[in-house]
Amino acid sequence: MAFAGRWETETQEGYDAFCKVLGIPDDVIERGRDYKLITEVTQDGKDFTWTLLYPANAKVTNKFTIGKEADMETIGGKKFKATVQMEGGKLSVTFPNYHHTSEISGGKLIETSKAGSVVLKRISKKI
Repeated sequence: MAFAGRWETETQEGYDAFCKVLGIPDDVIERGRDYKLITEVTQDGKDFTWTLLYPANAKVTNKFTIGKEADMETIGGKKFKATVQMEGGKLSVTFPNYHHTSEISGGKLIETSKAGSVVLKRISKKI
């Protein structure tokens, strides 16, 4: 149950480049650059509810079970099917345009998203 809790972004690296690769408009990138994203996670064994709270009260909630295909949604509203895997304590999932991993290390939530050679790394603290 290491992922369960409420997390707030402390640092992020590669934000601008990652957003540009995904085609996010410059004004949206600018508004989100210094925003402290809140991630809320509930975990019951292999069942997760993962909610991201963005600026302007936008939020995305994805519910999934490790190893089973689930209906997912991006912040842009794109719906897709994906299977979240757990490998060595890391959650791993492929979104339409990038691959994402999440892990707990040193009491922090570390999320890494890769789109080709562009990497976004976000570190969040539990609040």
